[in-house]
Amino acid sequence: MFTLNIGPDLQLALVQPSFARRYLDIVTAERAYISKWLPWATHANNEAFFLEFIRKSLQGYAEGKSMTCAIVYQHTVVGNVSFNSIDQELKKVVVGYWLSEKYQGSGIVTKAVSFLIEYAFSELNMDKVEICAAVDNTASRRVCERLNMVLEGIISNTENVNGEIIDHAVYGIHRTDLR
Repeated sequence: MFTLNIGPDLQLALVQPSFARRYLDIVTAERAYISKWLPWATHANNEAFFLEFIRKSLQGYAEGKSMTCAIVYQHTVVGNVSFNSIDQELKKVVVGYWLSEKYQGSGIVTKAVSFLIEYAFSELNMDKVEICAAVDNTASRRVCERLNMVLEGIISNTENVNGEIIDHAVYGIHRTDLR
C-alpha cells in the first residue's frame, strides 16, 4: 500500500478497494452531515458505489490526472483528501477533502492539506494549489485560511448540492507565496 506519513498518527494512503467498506460505513452513519456539502453522498448507498469511485480514482492516478488518498488517523480511515485534478499545462492542482464529523476539530484536514500543498510544489513541480469550498462551509474555509491561502473570489451558482444551488469560495496559494 502506497502511504505518505505526515505525523505519528496520521497517514495518507492511496485509495484501494479494501477502503470501500469503511467509506460506506462513514457515509451511512453521517449521511445528513456529509450530504450538506457533497452531492454524491445521497447516492452512496452500497459498497459498489465506493468500489467504482476507487477504480476511477486509481485510473486517474495512473494517468497522472489526479491523486486520491484516504486519510488514516490512528490506523483508521476517517476521510479522504485528493488532488481532484492535476493540470501539468497550467502547473496547478485542485484539492478536495472530506472528513468524518466525529474526527473534526483536531487539525487532521489542515495537516493533510498542508502536506499536499508541499507535495504539489516539491514533488509535482506545480505553481498553484486551489481549493473551492461552499461559501457557507466555514470549517472548510477556515482550513484554507489557516494555510494562508488567498480568497481569490466567490463564484455564484457553482454546484447543485441535493437541490440547493450553492456558491463557491475559491482559494489559492502559489509556490512564490511560500518563500
